[in-house]
Amino acid sequence: MSGASGKEVCDAHESPSEDPARFHPDVVERAASVFRALGDTARLVLLERLAVRELCVSDLAELSGEGLSTVSQRLRTLRAEGLVRRRRSGKHVYYTLADDHVAGLIRNALEHASEEVG
Repeated sequence: MSGASGKEVCDAHESPSEDPARFHPDVVERAASVFRALGDTARLVLLERLAVRELCVSDLAELSGEGLSTVSQRLRTLRAEGLVRRRRSGKHVYYTLADDHVAGLIRNALEHASEEVG
């Protein structure tokens, strides 16, 4: 069936009477920003490590085989998105996941990716 604009429209029984979206567009944009931060392999590896335990920047750099500045930049991005939090102890800065929501996102994404396709 064609509407006044000439575009296809659903039958009346298929068309929702109201928008089924539950969240405000600003919230959806914020979630998209979080997913962009999660979409980088190196940042996701950092998050996976932090899901196991709190680690300092130098430990994360050693585990990744990358420089402190590279790891610090990745952590800065993750922190800006609210995915990790940090604490300072002397000259060391320790990172951990921000909360259980982040842990769930990481776990679910990795479990989903590890499932056999098909």
